[in-house]
Amino acid sequence: MHGRDRMFTHLTNLEPWDPCFLGGLFLDQTFVSSVSPNSYCYCSKSCFLTLKLRARGREGLSDKGLGFLSVSLSIKKGSDGRGGDSGERLGQNGDKNLEEVDEEVAAVIAEKRSGAFNTTKHLWAGAVSAMVSRTIVAPLERLKLEYIVRGEQKNIFQLIQTIAATEGLKGFWKGNFVNILRTAPFKAINFYAYETYRNKLKKLSGNEDTTNFERLVAGAAAGITASLLCLPMDTIRTVMVAPGGEALGSLVGAFRHMIQTEGFFSLYKGLLPSLVAMAPSSAVFYGVYDILKSSYLLSQEGRKRIQHMKQEGQELNALEQLELGPFRTLLYGAIAGVCSEAATYPFEVVRRQLQLQVRATKLSPLATCFKIVKDGGVPALYAGLIPSLLQVLPSAAISYFVYEFMKIVLKVESV
Repeated sequence: MHGRDRMFTHLTNLEPWDPCFLGGLFLDQTFVSSVSPNSYCYCSKSCFLTLKLRARGREGLSDKGLGFLSVSLSIKKGSDGRGGDSGERLGQNGDKNLEEVDEEVAAVIAEKRSGAFNTTKHLWAGAVSAMVSRTIVAPLERLKLEYIVRGEQKNIFQLIQTIAATEGLKGFWKGNFVNILRTAPFKAINFYAYETYRNKLKKLSGNEDTTNFERLVAGAAAGITASLLCLPMDTIRTVMVAPGGEALGSLVGAFRHMIQTEGFFSLYKGLLPSLVAMAPSSAVFYGVYDILKSSYLLSQEGRKRIQHMKQEGQELNALEQLELGPFRTLLYGAIAGVCSEAATYPFEVVRRQLQLQVRATKLSPLATCFKIVKDGGVPALYAGLIPSLLQVLPSAAISYFVYEFMKIVLKVESV
């Protein structure tokens, strides 16, 4: 290996704390004569080494035939997302000048920032949809929890009267703030994860369009991802609305109580049935909606609508830009929600009961299921299904409607 090659190899292997890394090298006349005053060296597809040779530096060095070599290293990501061939020789002049390299590096940085900003907007679209939908249907959510958690035996009208008489109108929104804190990040992650997983599966399969199987798998994976990240907030909320939960006070009080009495992992009570329930629930919820949406857009009516939207362009408002239109967006969302809830409701009942168990009398998910059936029969696994479906119908419809609407308002690009 020639001396210059060894020098370049040494330069590329320097660590940030190496003295030479921070400045440059003073070179003798032999090396100076072999390097152009301002040369651009191509290391690989992901690395550019710029050499600047100056016959000045410390006073008197230029008179002694010495030069000062400064080195800068620019990292550029290749179009394939990987670095280039490391075997390409250092010191070989590239085809592009330094200004072009800097522009490309700046473009890569701008693209990454744009992608991060788009992800943030995508997450906000899901979060806002959860905030709006949960606040609107909070009274129905409260009724559902009364049946599941407290084992309420009254009919729905008697239960409404009881809550109104004992807690007033605000009683129907009890725990809604905590519910929003739970569902906003949950829905944000769920929506974003679903579209991400779906598009990744589509690319891996090489299909022109997403298959129904890929939609179901993406939905299941999205549900599992969101559950792992957001289950603690759901557990705290369940404890707060359970008998005796009033004594715990605020969200922080309930959190402290659980940590002090049962430990950190008590926040993940019911994790297994939660994952078992959420995987098929999300698969059905996102899969059914996406299948219905895809079927409509591929129909003659759907194609005419898309063609009309392209012709009108910016003249359409946000509501008119909805691919399915307002009515179909609400309808398909409601259908997806009902199918999902009905298919996985027994898992929800078991999960809620597990979250209420204390360590001393804790049962396994299967034992808890048998206990519920033993105490109340098979119908006990569907306790609160009617108010739950009444809650899911508007919740799912509004959730999908607001989500699609916010994606248009925030100008979210496809993942």
